[in-house]
Formats: sequence, structure tokens, C-alpha cells
Amino acid sequence: MSIIGPETAALAEGAPSRKPRQGRSLASFERMLDATKALMLERGSDDFTLQDVSDRGNVSIGSIYLRFESKDRLIHAVIAQELTTVIESEKAMLDLVLAQASDLSEFLTMYIDRYSAFLADNAPLLRTIMQRASFDPAVSGPGRETARKSAAMSIDAIMSFEKEIGGADKAIKAEAIFQIIFATMVRQFGLGATAESGDVDVWRVTKGELARMALAYLKFKG
Repeated sequence: MSIIGPETAALAEGAPSRKPRQGRSLASFERMLDATKALMLERGSDDFTLQDVSDRGNVSIGSIYLRFESKDRLIHAVIAQELTTVIESEKAMLDLVLAQASDLSEFLTMYIDRYSAFLADNAPLLRTIMQRASFDPAVSGPGRETARKSAAMSIDAIMSFEKEIGGADKAIKAEAIFQIIFATMVRQFGLGATAESGDVDVWRVTKGELARMALAYLKFKG
């Protein structure tokens, strides 16, 4: 079963006005998307033109308009593709951590380490997507959907160790600790803030301590 939500799937489906069917046109289509993504990462925004996409991707302006009726639609296609890639990659990361962790302590240590590496890799483009979502309803819906799915996957992973979690409200504690971990990482990697808000040296210490704090909270029986 696909883990991609309906809003993200609809964004991907509706972005191109004409979809490629053959090898050469498919290769040209992929160059458009790759060039647009590269420009979004390079500029840290969508402040570029279709001529920039044309030059970077070695595709004609005419071929871009054949596939997309506007620059906005092209950006939507890239964002839908990236949201899909992010959620699938995140699931693969969680599955690997769960397969390797024998208990809650090992899980939290590996999870925080690998989730932070995952966010560090994806933060530059996620920041650009979040900026776009702040004024583009076509992106804000899929963005919220992906964030909810991401949170649910992590909470479910924590709940895999339900027997080790103390107290009666285990699901509430799992959600709370995810939100604390995520909020800490959001600041470190400048998601919703600035790229300069994090400190690598501070994070090197905090990351390990965060796992210990999370473990103590989850095991507390009160």
C-alpha cells in the first residue's frame, strides 16, 4: 500500500498539463525537474525564471510549456516529487532503525542520530518548500499531510517499544517525546527559522543527551 497521501498524489498528478510517454520526452521531462530542483537549492527560493530552467536543463522553453502551463506548475511537480521521496526515505530509515534496535534505549540513540542526519540532508529543500507553502495553498495542504504522516511514522516506531514505556498514557508520551525531539531538530537545522540558528558544536553534545532525556521520560512510571 502506498504511503503517499491523497493531497500529495493529487499535486503530482495535476502539475503537468501533458505527461511524457516515450524515452526521449521522458528524459527531457526529468531534466526539467532536475534543473528546477537544482535552482531551488542553489537560490534557496523559487526566485528564478523558466529561461534559467531551460539553460540549466538543456531543454527548450517550448518543451517546458508543452509539459507545464506555468512556472508554478513546474515547481509543484518538483515539490510533489520531493515530498514523495522524503516520506519514502524516512520510512526506509525508520524500518532500518527498528530492525537494528533491540530495545528502547538503542532505538532512541540510533533514531535521533539517523533522523538528524536525514533532516540535515533534506533541510535545504524542505526550507524552500516551507517558504512556498506559506503563500501557496496548493503546496500547504500536501506539506501538512506529509508532516502528519512523518510524525505518525515516528510515533508508531516509538510505540513499538510500548512495553518499556512507563505510565498509563503511553501513546501520549510517545507523541510528546517525538514533538520535543522534532522541535529540537527543527531549530538545529533551520526549518521554520534561519539556517544559522543551529550550532554544530552544541548539537554534537545535545544529540546524545536528548536520547537520554527521552529514555528517562518514556520509562518514568508517573
